[in-house]
Formats: sequence, structure tokens, C-alpha cells
Amino acid sequence: MSRIGKQPIAIPAGVEVTIDGLIVKVKGPKGELEQAVSNRVTLTQEPGQLLVGRVDDSAQARSDHGLYRTLINNMVVGVSVGFVKGLEIVGVGYRAALKEGGIELQLGYSHPVFVKAEDGISFEVPQPTAIKVLGIDKQKVGQVAADIRKWRKPEPYKGKGIRYEGEKVRRKLGKAAGA
Repeated sequence: MSRIGKQPIAIPAGVEVTIDGLIVKVKGPKGELEQAVSNRVTLTQEPGQLLVGRVDDSAQARSDHGLYRTLINNMVVGVSVGFVKGLEIVGVGYRAALKEGGIELQLGYSHPVFVKAEDGISFEVPQPTAIKVLGIDKQKVGQVAADIRKWRKPEPYKGKGIRYEGEKVRRKLGKAAGA
């Protein structure tokens, strides 16, 4: 039995879960999400919780069991609380500014980089060297944060670039240390 899959999904007050065949819809105060599930997974709705089971003991059904339980749980958390991914900008002259429809980044290129906010994604810039990506879809929040980070990954010699909040960058000594 999957250790993750057998845990019930707690449904907080204000969140509504609808099961329509192989489609699960979750509606809450922050928005609405939808996910198609495999036919190898069974969903049982009880008051205040949702149980995910599996049809048989095949390898694919076992892997789907934990996967869809986690996906549905992320949907419930997303529509009730939301997800935040933080980014830090390190480097002289590197900064971010909130603009209409997205953020503008100064990353040492000859031109500013504009990152447009996708549907369901919003940005906060609490200070010029910090970015917060907010949304209800965990996968989309992580992907947008990864796309922003891709513009200037942290380099190992000076540590300049965009990194995730709390990320440790392994530093190299450089050419002078080898002599």
C-alpha cells in the first residue's frame, strides 16, 4: 500500500470537491482547478475528506495511487491557501521591478528582460532583489519560477544570478587558487 496514497485528503471549510467520472474539480476561495485521473484509481468522498484507492495491485496502479493523491491534495491546498515560490537576485545592478502585466528584470544584458504573468500567476517584488511568484497551481508556480531563474542562473565563481529563496550556491575558487 502506498504510504502517501493511503492518507486521506482533508477538505477544509470553504472548499468544494466534485467528482465527475474521471474528472476531479476543486473550487475554493482562491479559484478553481480541474484534474483528470486515471481509471486505475478510485475516489471516495466522505464528509470533510477524500479517500484515494486503487483498482488492483499492478505496478502502474500503485504508482498512480500516490501520484493522484498528491495532485488532488495540491489542488485543495492551492485553492484554499495558494502557493508561493521565492527568488533572490544577487549581483551588482541586478534588480526587478513590477510592471503592468508582469515583471521587468535588469540582469546585466543590454536590454531589460520582461516576464509576462501567465493566467493564474501573479508577482510580488517586496524589494528590488527579491521576487515572489504566487498562484493556485503548484506546477505552474514552479515552472514560472524556473523560467525566471533560467534568464541568469547562479554562476559558481562570484555567485551572481537568480536563485531560489534559501538555495545554496557552491562556489569555486577560480584560476588564482590553482597556482
